[in-house]
Amino acid sequence: MQWPTVDPFLFCAHHDDAYPPGNPSFGPAASLAGRQLGQDFGRLDGWSMYHGRVVPGFPQHPHRGFETVTFVRRGLVDHADSLGAAARYGHGDVQWMTAGSGIVHAEMFPLLDAERSNPLQIFQIWLNLPAASKMVAPHFSMLWADSLARLVERDERGRSATLTVIAGPLDGAASPPPPPDSWAARADADVAIWHLHLDAGARMVLPAARHPDTVRTLYSFEGPALTVDGERVEAGHAALVDSTRRLELIAGAAATELLVLAGRPIGEPVAQYGPFVMNTRAEISQAFDDYRSTGFGGWPWPEDAPVHGAEPRRFARHADGRVEYADTAVH
Repeated sequence: MQWPTVDPFLFCAHHDDAYPPGNPSFGPAASLAGRQLGQDFGRLDGWSMYHGRVVPGFPQHPHRGFETVTFVRRGLVDHADSLGAAARYGHGDVQWMTAGSGIVHAEMFPLLDAERSNPLQIFQIWLNLPAASKMVAPHFSMLWADSLARLVERDERGRSATLTVIAGPLDGAASPPPPPDSWAARADADVAIWHLHLDAGARMVLPAARHPDTVRTLYSFEGPALTVDGERVEAGHAALVDSTRRLELIAGAAATELLVLAGRPIGEPVAQYGPFVMNTRAEISQAFDDYRSTGFGGWPWPEDAPVHGAEPRRFARHADGRVEYADTAVH
């Protein structure tokens, strides 16, 4: 599902796949008959191969002029890029990638568990870059799940509301630093990306945004309807809310989850064609010319859809050789 968004965001893709056990190649141990491999978004049997032919996911493809923020709630993603960097992340981790002047990357979803199902849930948010930053050097940061700040509120009946901060501080909960050239790196941009989980009947109050022109959107993606300042918002719907005042959120009869995207608009023209987002059609044409002539640095991997083996430990190996690991391995 692709959710419409408001400037400075370009869109948010919500992938929710009930993958079966994996085979020795880390693809699904199930028949692929009836699937249009290389273009399979049909959710046959509750899951998609996307552009993958053996392992689900997105083999090498280019980007220029914007950022991807990939929040993996369940499952694993294997990243590889034209800078030679690699990562395996998931189970609450976030990768924040600035495509800038151009990068080619692959995002594959390895199914490591051969005995049980391999559920995957991912939000990939496209955040625009202002014209002054569209041609900066590519960069990615890992925001490991254990490092993300969380606010937990419990009422007298023990019902809890939990807010996870991906971007944008809230009530003293610091947000991790975004990439240096991101629109979100500007304090006055007021960018926020929050995930909320409310137990059945739980309540949380969001404070007003820091700037009156901040645009704030709530996406309810799991559970029954919730109320937002007394207005009913059904699951699978978005609510564009007044960010200048506090908002009371109350879950319905079962646990509810939502994603909040907010920020001050960049307010510049947007020209987009597929994986390139610039300000003019001429810049889009130049992006295609540059990609055809340079490959944005070329593809250093022996295959289009690299997968990083059977070891489940989450890691990131950056282009400068620096390696980092999540605090705990997930088995």
